[in-house]
Amino acid sequence: MTTALWCLFITMFFPIVCAGISKAGGERYDNAQPRQWLAKQEGFRGRAVAAQQNSWEALLLFAIAIVVAHVILGPTDSVNQMAVGFVVARLAYIFAYVANWAMVRTLVWLVGFLLTISIFAAAS
Repeated sequence: MTTALWCLFITMFFPIVCAGISKAGGERYDNAQPRQWLAKQEGFRGRAVAAQQNSWEALLLFAIAIVVAHVILGPTDSVNQMAVGFVVARLAYIFAYVANWAMVRTLVWLVGFLLTISIFAAAS
């Protein structure tokens, strides 16, 4: 398996990590009404819920980019490097979101998004 595919595998767990952060401590999690419970969260838990939702969205685009690059180009060092950069950017994004560092969050989101677009562009 290529580095880029390993990065995709790792990225699949980011929404789950965010969900875990949102449910850690505080008011008891309501598994009978999970969406309503999550919608009521505030502070870092509420931001972790938002980071989870964004992580699912980013995962879709990143997964498509990686698959397209592998189908068209095959494994390449540049795609692998961009994929690693994406993982680092997404980790920074989650940390910045939970920490409420809005400007940092926006910047690292942009880095991750541009890396995803770059992976697509590499396959053209």
